[in-house]
Amino acid sequence: MAKWGEGDPRWIVEERADATNVNNWHWTERDATNWSSDKLKSLLLGLSVESDDGKCEVTEVSKVDGEASINNRKGKLIFFYEWNLKATWTGESKGGIKYKGSIEVPNLSDENDIEDLDISVSMNKDEPETPLKNLMRTKGAEKIREALGSYVGFLKTEFTQGMILPTANGMTKQLSTSQSKAKQDKTRISSSGSTAAPVSTGVKIPTCKFSMREKFLTSPADLYRVFLNQEMVQAFTHAPATVDGERGGKFRLLDGNVFGEFTELVPDEKIVMRWRYNNWPCEHYATITMTFLDCSSETELKVECRGVPEDEEERTKEGWKRYYFEAIKQTFGYGARLF
Repeated sequence: MAKWGEGDPRWIVEERADATNVNNWHWTERDATNWSSDKLKSLLLGLSVESDDGKCEVTEVSKVDGEASINNRKGKLIFFYEWNLKATWTGESKGGIKYKGSIEVPNLSDENDIEDLDISVSMNKDEPETPLKNLMRTKGAEKIREALGSYVGFLKTEFTQGMILPTANGMTKQLSTSQSKAKQDKTRISSSGSTAAPVSTGVKIPTCKFSMREKFLTSPADLYRVFLNQEMVQAFTHAPATVDGERGGKFRLLDGNVFGEFTELVPDEKIVMRWRYNNWPCEHYATITMTFLDCSSETELKVECRGVPEDEEERTKEGWKRYYFEAIKQTFGYGARLF
C-alpha cells in the first residue's frame, strides 16, 4: 500500500490499484480530523453579532473534540464526522459594560441535520443578566449554525478535491446532503472577470464553429462519466456544481459562469449539449458534441463546437483547454501530452 502526502497527517491516504483499470485509484479512506479542527476554529473565531443593546463576539474556541473521515467505497463518498464544541463569547453593552459567557454544541454529526443542532448559550458564573445573552441565543446561534453548515460544505468540496475518482462499476452516486454555498477563492472559467448580465438581442449573432482533440490516459467509459457525475465535476472544477447527468438534464458549474443542458447521451460514446457562458446574449447557446474514441491504452476526445459567438471563439477554446482538459488530467491522473 502506498502512502501519499507522507509527513502531513491530514493527507495520509491508503491507495489501491484496481487490476482491471490501472489508471483508476481507489482511495479507501482519508482522515479529515486535523483539517476539520482547524477549519471549525477558523469559521467560529471572531464571529460577531450586534444590536441596539451592544455587540457579542466569539473570542475563543476552547474545545474541539471529535473526529472526521471520508471513505470512498466503489466511487461513492461516505462522510463521517462527530464533534463536541465549546467556545467563549464576550459581549459589550452600549454603555461599555463587558460580559462573558460560553457556547456549547454537543452534537455536530453526520447523523444530525444542521437545523437540528443543539446550540447552548450561557453566561459565566456570577455574571449579571444582560440582553446580550438573548442576542447570542438568537442571532448568535443562527450565525454559529451557518458557520457549521459551511464546515460541512467545505468538507464535501474543498477537502475532497481529487478523491472523486471513476470506478469500473459505474457512475458514483451523488451526495444526499446539500453542498456548501460558500464561494471558493479560485480562478474561474470567466477569464474576463465579467459578471455583467447577459445582453438581450433581437438580431442574428455572427457565430463560428471549431473542433478540438485531446487524449486522456483512461478508458472512454471512465472519461464519459467525468462529465456527467456531479461529484466528479465538483472535483475537477474545485467548486460546487449542479449536474443532472440524464438526457434533458441541466448543468451549472464554475459559479454559474457556465450552464446548459444535455440533449443527447450515447453511453461511453457521445455527449451532446447546449452550452453557454453566462454573459452571452440571452438564450443563445452553442452546441457542443463530445465523441469518445477508444485508442487502446488511451481515449481521444473530439469536441465539436457550433454556434459560438465569433468574438468568443478564443476565450471558449482556452476555457475548454484549461478548465476541462487540463483540470481533468490533473485531478484524475489522466495526463497526456497536450497538442
